[in-house]
Amino acid sequence: MNQATLPLAALIVAALVPSVAQAETDANPDITPYADIRYRLELVDQDGLPEDATASTLRVKAGVKLGEWNGFSALVEGEAIARLGPEDYNDTVNGRTQFPVVADPADVLLNQAYLRWRPDPAIETTVGRQAVNLDNQRWIGSVGWRQNDQTLDAARLTVKPVKGLTADYFYAWRVNRIFGPDSPQGIWRDNDIHGLRVGYDIANIGTLSAYGYWLDIPSAPAASSKTVGVRMAGAHSVGEGGKLLYTAEYARQSDHAANPADFELDYLLLEPGFSASGFTVKAGLERLEGDGTTALQTPLATLHAFNGWADKFLATPANGLRDLYADAAYKFGEGSALKGLTLRVAYHDFDSTRGDISYGSEWNALVAYPLTKQISLLAKFASYDAKELATDTRKAWFQVEAKF
Repeated sequence: MNQATLPLAALIVAALVPSVAQAETDANPDITPYADIRYRLELVDQDGLPEDATASTLRVKAGVKLGEWNGFSALVEGEAIARLGPEDYNDTVNGRTQFPVVADPADVLLNQAYLRWRPDPAIETTVGRQAVNLDNQRWIGSVGWRQNDQTLDAARLTVKPVKGLTADYFYAWRVNRIFGPDSPQGIWRDNDIHGLRVGYDIANIGTLSAYGYWLDIPSAPAASSKTVGVRMAGAHSVGEGGKLLYTAEYARQSDHAANPADFELDYLLLEPGFSASGFTVKAGLERLEGDGTTALQTPLATLHAFNGWADKFLATPANGLRDLYADAAYKFGEGSALKGLTLRVAYHDFDSTRGDISYGSEWNALVAYPLTKQISLLAKFASYDAKELATDTRKAWFQVEAKF
């Protein structure tokens, strides 16, 4: 375990032990252990590097949930990531730069540890190390795809004053990033991060939300920003079993705190779609503006979920990014011998928002199958065809995951 996490872990355990003992005597609350074991083989062939990457890694995440007692509950979760086989990849801390990056360094750490208080069904507060996922995770997410989660040391308050209305505020002082504590950029400390989201569920239409994120990150001043936006996402039934899907979002980002740049940049997302009989089809336009020097960035997002699985746009280019995409999926349903099997394919065309630069295009494909209620299989592929940005890159993942 990383040494910096030991005092926090010890403090939480010391605080919880007498509470649990008392709770068992008074109310017999639920004490639920759990585990999530995930093995993954990741292969990367990237033009411009002398070697191909082969990363064979095992992630074991395990913890205990303490059920509610007098409004209080808690969770403590550890995470261990191990390399199985040769170190034929750049994990971002091993110095093997002749290989492509697979950002899954080996480590043992405290992943989550928080105390939650719910004095009323409409009020919930959470304090400690926690995964925070808001909306589609475009701005705030836990990066669940990588073997190490991104978590926040934060205090969070959620209130639901009336039916359908949710207000969510959090303050974070530390960001535990996917690169792990051995990386110079693995932990962002001494932050002043505020987030506020208000959402309202509109019957038969969807969820309308407004948000603001103020990021003051001394460890990465260029990532400091103020973002204010609005989002609408929903579905509307049409015909027999069909649904019209729609998402629209707009945000404005500007410099904040120690950011040395001076900018005001726009974000736009339009994503119509349709689903019926197991099929889901979507088309989308996502636009992250750039002015040639600075671009709109989303440093706390689950970035792998956006702009292609080859991860060529984890940082928005200075001339911005326009992602025009199509996404189609089919899930086998009841009555099929392949119930639960999901097939998915997507295509992205990438351009700049300034200067008419054609970056490239990408194909993605996925096959996922729930072998049992606890065990799932996944195969995933990405192929990026470069034009005026980066180099041709091909990736493949083969994964098995068990949850207990």
